Amino acid sequence: MWTLVLNSGSSSLKFALIDPASGETHLSGLAERLGAEAASLRLDSGGKRQTHALHGGSYAEAMRLVLNELDTLGLRSEVWAIGHRVVHGGSRFSSPASITPEVLDAIRECVPLAPLHNPASIAGIEAAMNAFPGLPQVAVFDTSFHQTLPEVAYRYAVPEEWFRQHGVRRYGFHGISHAFVAGEAARMLDRPLADLNLITAHLGNGCSVCAVSAGRSVDTSMGLTPLEGLVMGTRSGNVDPGLHDYLARVSGLTLTQITAALNRESGFLALSGLTNDMRELEEAAARGHVGARLAADIFVYRLAQGIASMAVALGRVDGLVFTGGIGENSATVRAATLARLPFLGLKLDESANSAAVRGQGGPISAPDSLPALVVNTNEEWMIARETAEILTKVAG
Repeated sequence: MWTLVLNSGSSSLKFALIDPASGETHLSGLAERLGAEAASLRLDSGGKRQTHALHGGSYAEAMRLVLNELDTLGLRSEVWAIGHRVVHGGSRFSSPASITPEVLDAIRECVPLAPLHNPASIAGIEAAMNAFPGLPQVAVFDTSFHQTLPEVAYRYAVPEEWFRQHGVRRYGFHGISHAFVAGEAARMLDRPLADLNLITAHLGNGCSVCAVSAGRSVDTSMGLTPLEGLVMGTRSGNVDPGLHDYLARVSGLTLTQITAALNRESGFLALSGLTNDMRELEEAAARGHVGARLAADIFVYRLAQGIASMAVALGRVDGLVFTGGIGENSATVRAATLARLPFLGLKLDESANSAAVRGQGGPISAPDSLPALVVNTNEEWMIARETAEILTKVAG
C-alpha cells in the first residue's frame, strides 16, 4: 500500500507516492505557480516525465490531475493514506496528528505564526480531502521535532505576557529533515541513535542547525519564525532586533516592508548582488566576483558559529551531519566549514569529501577525526513513515 505525501507551498504543490516501509517512490511531481496563467504540473513516473499546463489552476485542479494519473497507473485504490507537511504546529503538536476538524482549526490558529506557509498547507489539505473523501489524512509538523527543546533553549528574554498570551518563543523548523538524517547517521555509524549526540546541518535555500541528543532535538538555530539563525539564500538570519525601528525612522519603510526584505531580498542574494544559489556563487567566486566570495565566506563563518553553539547544548559531540541541497552538493562549503572547527576534533578527508555527491553521501572526515557525514535527506519518506506510524497507533 502507498502513502501520498503532499508538501503545499504558497503557490506550489509537491507530491510523492511512497512505500512507507522501503521509501520506494512510484510517482512524484510538482505543481508550480498555482493561480497564475503560467501554472504547470510536472509528473515523474517510471523514468518518464510529463508536463501539463494548468492555466491559472488551483490546488484542487492540481489534485485532479494527480488523481487522473493515479487512475491511469491503476494505483488510486492502492493509496491508503495521505501525509501532509505542515510548517507550523505551535506548541500544541509534539507529534504528527490525524487530521480532524479540530486539528485543522488548530493549524488555522497557527497562521499568524506562519502566514506564508500554513494557509498553503490548509489549501492543500482541503484539496486532498475533496479528492480523497474518507481517506485517512495526517499532518506532520516541521516544528514538532523541536518541542523537546528545554526551556533554556526555547524561551526569549522578553516580557512574560508576550510568551503566555502571544506564544513568543523559539519553535524551530526543518524538524522533519533533522529527524530523518539523525536516524540515517546513526545507521551509517552503526550505533544506536539513543547513544548519540549529533549536530545536523540542513543547508538549502533555508538553513538551520540542530543539536540532537538520543534522537531528541535539544536546540536549533531557527526561532519564532524561519528567519532567525544562519544566513540563507534570501533570508538575513540573525540581525539586531533594533534594525526594524532604525530603518523605519531613517528610510520610511514599514515594519512589513522591512520584514519582507529580510525574508526575500537578503542573504546570499543581498551580499553577492548576484544570486541566492550557492552553485552560482561558487562559480562566480572562482571567477573573482567579490560579492560572491563575500557571501560564501559569511555563510561559512555563521554556519561554523552555529555548529559550535550546538556543541554547547550537547556537551559531548559524536558526529556532524551535512544535508540539504548545499550540504549534500557543496564540497567547498563542507571543507571550509570543517576548517573553522578543528577545536571540535574535525578533520577533513579531501578525497572522501569530493566523492560525497548527492545520491551517495557518506563519511567525509579523516580516520582520526570526529565523524562528519553527508546524509541525503528524504523528507517525503519521513512524512510517509510518520503517517503510517500514527495511523497504526490510532488503529491499535
